[in-house]
Amino acid sequence: MIENSRSEAYAAAGVDITAGYRAVELMKKHIRRTETPGVCSDVGGFGGLFEPDLTGMEHPVLVSGTDGVGTKLKIAFLMDRHDTVGIDCVAMCVNDIICCGAQPLFFLDYIACGKNVPERIEQIVRGVCEGCVQAGAALIGGETAEMPGFYPEDEYDLAGYCTGMVDRGRIIDNSRMCAGDVVLALPSSGVHSNGFSLVRKVFDVDRADLKAPCAELGGQSLGEVLLTPTRIYVKPVLALLRQVQVKGISHITGGGFYENIPRAIPDGLGAEIDRNSIRVLPVFNLIAKRGGISERDMFNTFNMGVGMSIVVAANEADRALSILREQGEEAYRIGRIVKSDEKIRII
Repeated sequence: MIENSRSEAYAAAGVDITAGYRAVELMKKHIRRTETPGVCSDVGGFGGLFEPDLTGMEHPVLVSGTDGVGTKLKIAFLMDRHDTVGIDCVAMCVNDIICCGAQPLFFLDYIACGKNVPERIEQIVRGVCEGCVQAGAALIGGETAEMPGFYPEDEYDLAGYCTGMVDRGRIIDNSRMCAGDVVLALPSSGVHSNGFSLVRKVFDVDRADLKAPCAELGGQSLGEVLLTPTRIYVKPVLALLRQVQVKGISHITGGGFYENIPRAIPDGLGAEIDRNSIRVLPVFNLIAKRGGISERDMFNTFNMGVGMSIVVAANEADRALSILREQGEEAYRIGRIVKSDEKIRII
């Protein structure tokens, strides 16, 4: 903690700078869990330093991604649980950059709050650190901004940024994709971190009992299910990339199947997805039922139980599935690539 740094005038305006120092002290033990050999600085400086290992790299390319948690945070506020949304924040960034084959190197977070409660900030950062550990990325910096009058005292926003690296010759750019390739699915853990404006409307969460057991969710509470962290796919995908030629990867986020799967498919080809193969999670059936939402809209908003899709050659599909299952992923086939001007069809 910085000695002799305090301002009575700033405190009277609603900003307690000493709370910020306490929050940093509380989070340091969590940040240490994320350290990797490239970290060259301690948290608290003006910039985070990282020295990448370029061994074996012929032409290293940096890949960056940034995202937030969105209105899923409203569920965290209502449940008064703040140790999982940090995982979501990391996941939304690292799952994006792995789509081009990049290994995450480091991460930075940004927390803006109405009132800096050090213990709550610690919970948030603990989740961020857990996400970084799962992704193999180091948390090398961040910012906590106390903004009274801008955010309610019990609310905050959370965003993150990550940088990764990939050898130019190993970038996944869909140039090798062709008709007959197979589309594989990596299961999601639930709603992940997209579509929560619709989720909140469907369940009227401000007035709902989010902690009551729900039979349609196997006895879990709605709040518990909705707060389930986004899965991080970095390590299993990296293991796959080392052994199989992957032709395309899509992170299924906002916009669901219809928006995200086409992003990894070149012109002249399309994905033909077998609807009956999709292992739809109970929470999505409940959302559709309670909200009276069409199946088309569900697949165009949510991940529906598929957090990531991967395209490989048909003759490598079984091997790819075996590798992913060895990594703990219950991967399965959901479709194929066909010649088409329509980028995706769910049949």
